Amino acid sequence: MPKLLQKRWYGYQTVWVFMLELLLVIFVSYYNWILGLVSLCLVGGLAYVMLQAERRFRKELVKYVTDLTYRIKRVEGEAVSRLPFGLLLYGEDRTVEWHNRFVLGMFGRGSVVGVSLSELLPPLPQLVHDKRDHGSGRSLVEVIVNERYYELTIDADERMIYIHDMTELAVLRERYENEKVALGIVMLDNLDEAAQGMDDQQRTALIARVATAITDWAKQYRLYLRRLSSERYLMIMNQKSLSQLEQSRFVILDEVREMTADLKVPMTLSIGLAFGTESLSELGELAQSSLDMALGRGGDQAAVKAGQRMSFYGGKTGAVEKRTRVRARVIAHALRDLMQESDRVIIMGHRVPDFDVIGSSIGVLKAANMYNVEAHIVLDGPNPGITRLLDRIEQEDALLRRFVTPEQALSMMTPNTLLILVDTHKPSLTMEPRLVSAAKRVVVVDHHRRGEEFINDAVLVYLEPYASSAAELVTELLQYIHEKVELSPLEATALLAGITVDTKHFALHTGSRTFEAAAFLRRMGADTVMVQRLLKEDLQEYIAKADIIKHARIIYSHVALAVTEPNRKIPQMLIAQVADTLLNMTNVLASFVISERPDGLIGISARSLGSMNVQVVMERLGGGGHLTNAAAQLEGSQAEAEKRLLEVLEQIDKEEGLFE
Repeated sequence: MPKLLQKRWYGYQTVWVFMLELLLVIFVSYYNWILGLVSLCLVGGLAYVMLQAERRFRKELVKYVTDLTYRIKRVEGEAVSRLPFGLLLYGEDRTVEWHNRFVLGMFGRGSVVGVSLSELLPPLPQLVHDKRDHGSGRSLVEVIVNERYYELTIDADERMIYIHDMTELAVLRERYENEKVALGIVMLDNLDEAAQGMDDQQRTALIARVATAITDWAKQYRLYLRRLSSERYLMIMNQKSLSQLEQSRFVILDEVREMTADLKVPMTLSIGLAFGTESLSELGELAQSSLDMALGRGGDQAAVKAGQRMSFYGGKTGAVEKRTRVRARVIAHALRDLMQESDRVIIMGHRVPDFDVIGSSIGVLKAANMYNVEAHIVLDGPNPGITRLLDRIEQEDALLRRFVTPEQALSMMTPNTLLILVDTHKPSLTMEPRLVSAAKRVVVVDHHRRGEEFINDAVLVYLEPYASSAAELVTELLQYIHEKVELSPLEATALLAGITVDTKHFALHTGSRTFEAAAFLRRMGADTVMVQRLLKEDLQEYIAKADIIKHARIIYSHVALAVTEPNRKIPQMLIAQVADTLLNMTNVLASFVISERPDGLIGISARSLGSMNVQVVMERLGGGGHLTNAAAQLEGSQAEAEKRLLEVLEQIDKEEGLFE
């Protein structure tokens, strides 16, 4: 091409020379016609030469363009065939019509022309179909073929797929994720209780045994372990090690418990882990928060906070009862100071209040009255099961005036109002969540295992999963909140009724401090006969319970499951009573009852004798509770709720077994 351009340039120069010569001939002919004729002949010869040169140039140009076009077409096909990424064309029937060599290496086949996309890449046909139906342009999807990662760009309009090998990037990305730092804290959560009565040598030997087990476990999973104190360890690991720990479901929890099973109180661990943020300081805070969550749920478990995901492992044993009341005394004094600094106290429990809510609320109300602080109890839509207690309260005008509706409580709220939540720590389960949002200062008194939803900015939290009830915790606080505590017979009876109901008449979840609290209430004038009257069953309710029980069946050899008839609305209290009754049957270690509630939700009540953690089951369904007492509320139908429950039970049975 450069030579042709050079010839064209020379041709242009020759034209200019020819024109100058023609002018010169005209000028010469003006003076001498013979000389002008000779010059004209010379100019004519030059014109002929120029014409021949132009013809040769055009011929060469045509040949050059033709050769160049042929070369481009030949190289173009070869280039497309050898592109470092794949091209694939498919037809209307979503079968391959053409592809380049890259695709051959991708699938390791001689040719895939005529092969259906559903055979090559199963998820693609439906995706291609959806994109065409919605009229969208290109879309990206990642697939794995022969252990290599590919990114596919689908052009539905042109029916073309661009394929890029992203294996190196995927490997780097996976390596980056696996090497992210995770922090954890391991704590011996009941060392004082387990070592009760031991001398220094025995205590040291016990700690050494547990420390050896923890160290061996850390080496097995390649964790960096640093002992911070006799009860606490710091762990540093990467995400890969954390995933392996989760897959093993933290076997160290079972190992330590079984290793110390010969003690009166076996040693248990609590583990808090955090992952998913780049800031080490934030990781440390999240790890401590996870540990607090594990301890708040009773210990003997691991809590893992990974981004927005919160997972729990273990929790097979009940919370160990604390032998010391130091914490109760400290909390009582702190609560007293908060009350005295407030202009008003609002007391509220969970929705559909039970005896525990009413009894503990009356106890907190009494504490406020002893310091002449105005206090009110929020009550809205009481549970039909506590109507007898409410009827008795109506006979006490001074006490009845302290009950207000949620709307009245909202109108009373000021920046200096203290809100005390009893028997719940989840804002969404309270009678009026707006009160929680409006309150500047919140106190939580609860005995349920801590869930993921929690009031993190509470000024005071008294959450003890070992306690039988919130009424038991409030009873202990009353003994330290004032030097001279005086309860009326009705106040003491309401507190005792709360303890009696939650312990199933002192049969389940009962410790020595439970009996001590009951003894204190009895000395204050609690009427045990009145408690029995308050808890008496209605004949029609008993018949309704029997009708539900006849639909029960046994699954997993020791689990009773009862599902009521469709379109039959059963109060939550009655559902819970049926679950309690089923637990009394021979060979039944856990019970579940499913029924539609009057509010349209599907209620599930779960009970166990301790060998199954029903709290874990209910948490996977969006509920919560205790190891032996839990519940959940679901939307949808009873059949869907039963299906979900059976799926969760099957999953837990495969992971770690339903029973210890």
